[in-house]
Amino acid sequence: MAKTKWVLDPAHSELTFKIRHLMITNVTGRFNDFQVAAETEGEDFLTATASATVDVDSITTGSADRDKHLRSPDFFDVNQFRNITFKATKSESVDNDGSYDLYGDLTIRNITKNIKLAVEFGGVVKDPWGNTKAGFTITGKINRKDFGLTWNATTEAGGVMVSDEVRLHGEIQLLKQ
Repeated sequence: MAKTKWVLDPAHSELTFKIRHLMITNVTGRFNDFQVAAETEGEDFLTATASATVDVDSITTGSADRDKHLRSPDFFDVNQFRNITFKATKSESVDNDGSYDLYGDLTIRNITKNIKLAVEFGGVVKDPWGNTKAGFTITGKINRKDFGLTWNATTEAGGVMVSDEVRLHGEIQLLKQ
């Protein structure tokens, strides 16, 4: 079967994360600059080879001071580790509606760990301009300390400022080439 190449439609995609702050609420952040590429057999995404690159300098949380801290050596250290990368290694169907688990190597701060992401396949459609697009909702969880993101502070009551668990969320549209 013929190989099909897909690239990110950045105008219709987003990559966000949530992390507990002071253990009482969640703070949401997003990366504004990222790329995704995939190659499939026909339009079968279970056969895909896929990768993503995230420009860490594009992080935004709605607070300039927090964003500056996240870019610093305490967290992502963008001067030394500019990108986060993901390379898919395996897909497994979880039900008949097109949902699947996507396994892959996530690299943050030059530390690579295999992670599992849940993928909800939205389908493939042709837009009004004749472009073929595929849509996905992607979710997952990582432990930030696994990637060298260890900074924290203790509150007056003895709790911590930032949780270890980070919840990932992507709304991804791919454009057929």
